[in-house]
Amino acid sequence: MRRWMGLPVAAVMLTACVTINVYFPAAEAKEAAKEFVEKVIGESAQPVTPAPAPPSGGSASLSPRIDLWSLVGIGSAYAQSSPDITIKTPAIQAIQARMKGRFDGQLRAHFDSGALGFGNDGTVSVRDAAKIPLAERVGVNQAVADQNRDSAAVYREVAVANGHPEWEPQIRKVFARQWIDSARGGWWYEDAGGGWKQK
Repeated sequence: MRRWMGLPVAAVMLTACVTINVYFPAAEAKEAAKEFVEKVIGESAQPVTPAPAPPSGGSASLSPRIDLWSLVGIGSAYAQSSPDITIKTPAIQAIQARMKGRFDGQLRAHFDSGALGFGNDGTVSVRDAAKIPLAERVGVNQAVADQNRDSAAVYREVAVANGHPEWEPQIRKVFARQWIDSARGGWWYEDAGGGWKQK
């Protein structure tokens, strides 16, 4: 008898559980990345608009609506974050200004020559060091390292500024794609397999 008395308490505790689902706002992140990247690359960049992603459909679009746990009495709460991805904090804008100054002052000419390219991980890579004059190599290598350090900082700052530090890998992925999409014709980029391609 005592064994069965614990069941109502367990049932109440089970139904009191709430699952919170926070969805990464991919479209808003893409817009924020585009705004940030194009400001860094500047007017002489020729942005390429990628093909729009196919709308999610089929069972994938139904899955958020069908909550199997609700069938057994466990509720779900869907936490909706702000629809905008914030990139207007003082820290992010300071990083953006440094990256733009470095890009215009030291990196752009080496993207034009083919010495540098955008990595598939949201970084800048030295693709062909032989195209950098010997006297400039140390400075260019330092500028690339500084640019990559600032890139990592901005991916982290965007995630934190939007209240979701766990989004950092997704933010990095969105930005990595945007650097490549915004690259001007003739610049190099690394494809998903690690091979170099020219736009």
